Amino acid sequence: MKPKTIFLSLAVAASCYAAAASACTGITLKSKEGTSIVARTIEWGGSNLNSQYVIVPRGHAVQSYTPDGIDGMTFTARYGYVGLAVEQKEFVAEGLNEAGLSAGLFYFPGYGQYETYSPSERPRSISDLQLVSWILGTCRTVEEVKDSIARVHVIGIAPQASTAHWRFADPSGRQIVLEITEGIPHFYENELGVLTNSPGFEWHLTNLNNYVNLYSGSAPEQQMGNRTLSSFGAGSGFLGIPGDVTPPSRFIRAAFYQWATPPQDTSLKTVLQCFQILNNFDIPTGIEFAKGEQPADIPSATQWTSATDMSHRIIYFRTMYNSTIRSIDLNKIDFAATHYQALPLDKVQQQPVEEIVIAE
Repeated sequence: MKPKTIFLSLAVAASCYAAAASACTGITLKSKEGTSIVARTIEWGGSNLNSQYVIVPRGHAVQSYTPDGIDGMTFTARYGYVGLAVEQKEFVAEGLNEAGLSAGLFYFPGYGQYETYSPSERPRSISDLQLVSWILGTCRTVEEVKDSIARVHVIGIAPQASTAHWRFADPSGRQIVLEITEGIPHFYENELGVLTNSPGFEWHLTNLNNYVNLYSGSAPEQQMGNRTLSSFGAGSGFLGIPGDVTPPSRFIRAAFYQWATPPQDTSLKTVLQCFQILNNFDIPTGIEFAKGEQPADIPSATQWTSATDMSHRIIYFRTMYNSTIRSIDLNKIDFAATHYQALPLDKVQQQPVEEIVIAE
């Protein structure tokens, strides 16, 4: 069986839009009570990703795509999980399992390089777009993730498509980044808790040193000869922070915004603070296209934003069509009894507007 036409269309789109329209920004906040929350955006300016949430029960079996069809590694979910999928229900980009493990895929164009697919290794080959699903179904901790990756071959399905890198986190607060270059998996401890796209994670950490002058608050007055220089408004300590939507600039803004925000009392308040910070990373449709090019007929290139409370097993999301924050509580799902489900994030693709009726 050949890969679905819809996936091949996505792969072609990836080759056209990966540098300009694919963007993901991930942050991490910790509450005063010690709960770590991971949150992220997903952008795609080329088309509607038709995103879905999937409920995957224990025992659900899947076979991986390969360049030849759906004939790769077969895997069965040991743990139930909830995922947010793009284009196809099999392609989970962000998710949380019942053990509290979080996993997310981020685009990594131009820098990742998977190993060359070998048909003889089909039984141990997992497609990059199904790696999140496999990990959520089979792992409890970050350490188990590292052990599992060492036993498989992560492959791309179509040569036109962008590569990816991944973020994994567990309730302990430990978080790692996986990048595959020259066919070799590399893991990085992500103590900062930020992730965007290309270049590589270590490059982004080094680049932070270019902004050593930034600090929260306002710059003090200075004298320049007989002239006093003073701030026009609050926050001048962040003068010079980059405002464009490239991955290096978003990494810098995410790192400094999450560092400057005060810790919240509870996990829910921390979740809400994540969404407030990630408001700054919404990409309006059109700005990533050359003047005169027609962008897709969607309200935003930032198609959805999510936040994950690993300790309390709750995943939250909002979308470009509905800015109301919705949640799925994994504690309320019987993963031994429920059935596999895949449903659109938005039943109605229109932002609801509540009218306020003024009493006479």
